[in-house]
Amino acid sequence: MPTASPERLRAVVAPVVAAAGLDLEGVAVSSAGRRRVLRVAVDRDGGVSLDEVALVSQRLSQALDDADAMGGRPYVLEVGSPGVGRPLETDRHWRRAVGRLVSVTLTDGGSLTGRLLAVEGRAVVLDAPVGDHRIDLGRVATARVEVDMSAGGGAGASFASGPAAAREGEEG
Repeated sequence: MPTASPERLRAVVAPVVAAAGLDLEGVAVSSAGRRRVLRVAVDRDGGVSLDEVALVSQRLSQALDDADAMGGRPYVLEVGSPGVGRPLETDRHWRRAVGRLVSVTLTDGGSLTGRLLAVEGRAVVLDAPVGDHRIDLGRVATARVEVDMSAGGGAGASFASGPAAAREGEEG
């Protein structure tokens, strides 16, 4: 019975995700009682829809079962996008986070939180409370997208509800 090694799982999962036109952002297995949970994170420029996640989930389930990639033991498959809190590790992560609130820890120990305005080659521009900052990516130790509860929310975020919120979208 084959084991669910990270390399084996990635070898089964990656081609299915790529065939769906998505980027594979992560594969992780954890225990949940007697079962294991296989979490697959996918994304692409412009984000992924629930229909796309459902379709790739069905295809992954079939491919994993056909390859016996989980070693014949029960598992739960969870497919989704990285969402808020995602680490910004690659150029595409930074590009997809433009307009979002990000928190950056620098290699010198400093930190900065602000709205990501632009990605310019190997640097990013943040709109922070202390003014715009251009940061060379070589100086970034860690960075992640933060929850943004401001009125501008970024990336289509909307936290308003109720009659007043419904009227905002009406044409008059």
